[in-house]
Amino acid sequence: MAGALAGGLGSCVGNPFDVLKTRMMAYEGAESRGVGHFASEIYAANGMNGFYKGLQANVMRACVLNATKMGVYDICKTKVKQTGIATEGLFLSFMAAFTAGFFMTVTVSPFDIMRTRLMNQPVDNPMYTGVGDCFSKILATEGPMGFYKGFMPIWGRFAPTTCMQLVIFEQLRKMAGMKAL
Repeated sequence: MAGALAGGLGSCVGNPFDVLKTRMMAYEGAESRGVGHFASEIYAANGMNGFYKGLQANVMRACVLNATKMGVYDICKTKVKQTGIATEGLFLSFMAAFTAGFFMTVTVSPFDIMRTRLMNQPVDNPMYTGVGDCFSKILATEGPMGFYKGFMPIWGRFAPTTCMQLVIFEQLRKMAGMKAL
């Protein structure tokens, strides 16, 4: 629950930067455009609300991501220790974090797809009215697998990031004299 709450609150603060990043990544022009250009463009078209496009999907994504990360990590560590495959240490932390990265990808991919589409839709002719509409249109036109486009690259990003975060976190706890999670 703590992971979900922290992720949701962080998304509210970070959403304007996500909108800018998504807009900049989708830009296909030959000339280089900076953050200021895109920020001005978003503000001119929608005011401050433009920086909060896709907020619902982003908050849901962050809540699910962080809850999955910490929940799967904890459960996996416990189960692996019970089997005797590994004891407390780097290998156990790595195994649990790698597994958490996979399940994060499974649970977060649908939210990533919806968030990206909501943030990138044109202002003058929006394709979706919100998260629910986006979800139902993707499901109707692309089927359930439409929510898992880019699964491998997402996992390719989550697995190493999650491993580094959680393994380093465990090592820092150990150095501080705290017990492992």
